Amino acid sequence: MSCAICSDRKEKRFCLAVHGRICPQCCGEQRELTLDCPSECPYLQQARQHEKPRQLENAPPEEVFPRIELSDEFLHDREPVISGILHTIGRLSRSDRSLTDREVIAALANLATSYQTLIGSGLVYEQVPTGLAQQALIEAVRQLLEEFRQLEREHLGHTTLRDADVLKVLVLVLRLAHIHTSGRPRSRGFLDFLHQQFQQAQSSIAAADEPGSRIIMP
Repeated sequence: MSCAICSDRKEKRFCLAVHGRICPQCCGEQRELTLDCPSECPYLQQARQHEKPRQLENAPPEEVFPRIELSDEFLHDREPVISGILHTIGRLSRSDRSLTDREVIAALANLATSYQTLIGSGLVYEQVPTGLAQQALIEAVRQLLEEFRQLEREHLGHTTLRDADVLKVLVLVLRLAHIHTSGRPRSRGFLDFLHQQFQQAQSSIAAADEPGSRIIMP
């Protein structure tokens, strides 16, 4: 039997993306590129274990904002907002299987650029993303931020979450995304990382109140 993709080499593994048997070379070359690999694919999981960690220095600067510094103190103080955004991304990706790391990064970079412009010039600049998934993510994050600020107003009488803080939170999430994605067009490595973290958190609720941050700084 020949490979279902190249029709040349001998098939040796079953591909969940094409629902057929393919050769190892096509699997490696087309993984998350032309193949929409499901997260449960054992060959995808095995490949991720052997991939070298991505370096932020190699990421586009407009997507990681290298000049913005993030301190441990900031991470601790804004952990509820950070966790809220990460949960929002994870929730949307579970309801929309088409959402990819690339779309998440593009949406968050779009939103972060808007906040950077607002902070620097006071102008409200928004570039509407072309994808519906990106638009939905941006709207969900905006709604989360507004709800967080509203809760602060109700309990404190004012909000402590400044636009500069929001920008830093978005930058942190962007850096996490770049570290955990493979960089390929159809990668969901970052999204799968979030799902795994949420599952671990749910299975160890007793440790939720332990002191110290539970988010790894990139």
